[in-house]
Amino acid sequence: MDYTERLRRLAINDERLVDDDLGDLGARFDNLDPKTLALARVAALVAVGGPEPSFGSQADAAVSAGATPDEIVDVLIGIIAVVGVPLVVAAAPKVAMALGLDVDEVRGGTGAHPD
Repeated sequence: MDYTERLRRLAINDERLVDDDLGDLGARFDNLDPKTLALARVAALVAVGGPEPSFGSQADAAVSAGATPDEIVDVLIGIIAVVGVPLVVAAAPKVAMALGLDVDEVRGGTGAHPD
């Protein structure tokens, strides 16, 4: 496949790019289960300040692979020491939306801690 087709696939976020292009480079995930890979990708999105749609697709992939919403939030908490609070705080509403939560409700909580 020539570079123009690869660029086109990148521009439209074509999932076949991973199979066609990265597969040719030997980028196999034989030692990484789909759940772990999806959670790692959520963490990477936080680290780079990824766009909202990407959080949706990766959260869906994580849940489809067996991750729970609690585990996804644990990833956010777990990477604070590496990426910093501001990036995690910025990602939290994107993750909330990806998990089907009402972002306004999440942001508008009372701040009270459960007993």
